[in-house]
Amino acid sequence: MATATPTLAEVIFPEQANHNFSRILGDLKRSNLSITNRLRSIQHDASFVESVADALQLPLIANERCGSWYIDPARKTASAYFKSTDGHTGQWKFSTRRINLHLLGVAGEHNGCIIVDSTRRGKRHPDALSKTIPTWCAVLNRALFPDIPSSHTLHVPPNAVSDSEASQISARLPDFVESFRSLKIDLAPLRAQLKKPLRPFWITQDDALDLAFSEDFHPVVCCTSSRRVTGTELGEGGYIQGAGDDTENWALGLTAQIWWKHKDELVSTPESDLPELIERLVAEEGPAGDSAGQVRRVAPGIYVGTLEAADAQLATPGTCVVSLPPKTTPQDSWVKSPSHIEVGLGKSKAASRLLRDALPKICEFASRFLCETKPDEEGTVPEKRFVILCGSGKDLSVGVALALYCWCFDAEGNIRSASDQRESFTKTAIRVKLGHIMNTVPDANPGRATLQSVNSYLMDWRK
Repeated sequence: MATATPTLAEVIFPEQANHNFSRILGDLKRSNLSITNRLRSIQHDASFVESVADALQLPLIANERCGSWYIDPARKTASAYFKSTDGHTGQWKFSTRRINLHLLGVAGEHNGCIIVDSTRRGKRHPDALSKTIPTWCAVLNRALFPDIPSSHTLHVPPNAVSDSEASQISARLPDFVESFRSLKIDLAPLRAQLKKPLRPFWITQDDALDLAFSEDFHPVVCCTSSRRVTGTELGEGGYIQGAGDDTENWALGLTAQIWWKHKDELVSTPESDLPELIERLVAEEGPAGDSAGQVRRVAPGIYVGTLEAADAQLATPGTCVVSLPPKTTPQDSWVKSPSHIEVGLGKSKAASRLLRDALPKICEFASRFLCETKPDEEGTVPEKRFVILCGSGKDLSVGVALALYCWCFDAEGNIRSASDQRESFTKTAIRVKLGHIMNTVPDANPGRATLQSVNSYLMDWRK
């Protein structure tokens, strides 16, 4: 039987060869994006960040989530929370949820600061550094230095932001300033922390470390830690741009804190043994790290913390504890005592969404606790306070704290009486109290779904 003559395409590009080639490329890409290569890339970029700090003699600020991977904790002065999404083209925003006012004291004391972040392959700067921070600087300059119009101009890196986009952002600055002022934050103490306005500058691994600063401004140096990769990582000898980002996809629970504590052991361990090592280190360090068992005041009479603090807080007179464990539990099991409610909502975004239906019971429980005037063993009525605990101490607990701050306290911070006829709350009133919380605890990080649940309950409770 005659054999069919193969076509030209089958000779040059046989189907099996194409399949094998694609598989080989996939294997190469996965091996290049290994945990080992990520950690070594982070180590390389951290050395650059340290050289910037040495050259400029300014304190290092980590823009979270990934900035802390690139800064030795011994040299880290603070964390910042500038979102790249607030700088995305057409979606420019001045966030009243993450106002980062704690950085003013750092910049004023040290005559500037360096804010560290990284970005994915192909980009020179993350949008947080190229647009969100410049917008923040311009807004605060306008609010705090109205008599220095030269400081009101928006400054952006010309090699990353076009004139057209810069013009569009500038047109929105007056609205952003009004949004900031609507928080009703006392500006005098903020102004006292600064000797002069803020001015952003930018530096990458492609730049010389010889930035010249004007004496008229506090420099806010936006440092992109990662080297820019314009092609694929396959030709970079294992280097990965932005290796410290998207840790949920590769880090296996490893955190920046654990990385810096054990970096020598981690980078010297074979790839095949890393998952087991990381699992052991995470188990030894614990998920909450140094914050375990601590609570922090976010508003008058309201504290937040991690679940590890429950026992100590339950033993504190006058304390109402709201625990939010990462498991779902039936409502009829929530109330544990007149001063303890354990509301099991589960984890992550699902828990944030379930919070909406749980808030009525939480707020009712809190109101009953405030009305209770039972004296202690010495015959005195202890001062009342709320402690709200969740896994991180930064998300669900902050959302519930905001709800109680609005529900149980009036605009002046006084406890509402039992006869107080609460009207539906406005977005502005809620935003003002959230601004106060975020100004008090800058690293609080309530998710969008958490805040949506709080807003929905407070604004619609009468319906």
